[in-house]
Amino acid sequence: MILIADCGSTKIDWCLLNDGEKLAQVFTTGMNALLLTEEEMTNRIKEELMPHIKSYKVDEIYYYGAGIISEEIKQQVVNALKANFPAASKVEVDSDLLAAARALCQHEPGVACIMGTGSNSCYYDGEKVVDNVSPLGYILGDEGSGAVLGKLLVGDVLKKQLPEAICEKFLKQYNTNRTEIITNVYKKPAANRYLASFAPFISENNDVPEVHELGVRAFKAFFQRNVANYANYQQLPCNFVGSIAYYQKKNLVEAAEACGITVGTIMQTPMDGLIKFHTN
Repeated sequence: MILIADCGSTKIDWCLLNDGEKLAQVFTTGMNALLLTEEEMTNRIKEELMPHIKSYKVDEIYYYGAGIISEEIKQQVVNALKANFPAASKVEVDSDLLAAARALCQHEPGVACIMGTGSNSCYYDGEKVVDNVSPLGYILGDEGSGAVLGKLLVGDVLKKQLPEAICEKFLKQYNTNRTEIITNVYKKPAANRYLASFAPFISENNDVPEVHELGVRAFKAFFQRNVANYANYQQLPCNFVGSIAYYQKKNLVEAAEACGITVGTIMQTPMDGLIKFHTN
């Protein structure tokens, strides 16, 4: 019996499989392994996951998560999982970037990208991640992410770079104003998620030329500053997982074509791809 975990900072998608058949799917609170202790992770798994699957004997665990940036952190997650699944014969822990690569590319080489609240990318040789341009976060990087799209949109609204009717529509739709926006961005936590919450406005108003251009420009920056750094990037499919790529596919593909890049698979979440990878 196999347990697969796709772990983000907001939620974890756990999927239990037996001979490729899905027995259970459970969603629990997210965990960033960089920010939690081993004890905190152990207790969260015990309290939120175990009541749902305690009647099953798990043999193998494949956990992909946020914050897996060192062997020390990886081992802490392994320990937290083994504490709850002592009978498991195999526990594999790795980054969410490898999860994206395996889900999108399976065993074939390609460029794999994450495009949600944040963005990331890598060159995958069919077995492992062999190159990664550091995303740098939404202040220094994260081009094309929800946070950066939101940042660009809000900046253009407040500086009146978009048509007046669109600026007014934005402020009314989100029931907000300049003071509230600045307070949330500079004085409150999780500014990246706050800014990303505005990203859907772009796809909702993509028929407005200035809004459309904003979205395409942001995705071009992602390709130019990230994907173009990988060897043979124009000969390989560029694949995506994440809500921004999924819901803003039109602008993403347009930007890719302008940069001479071929878009391959686009998934909203990696779980179906991970199930295929681990059961084939």
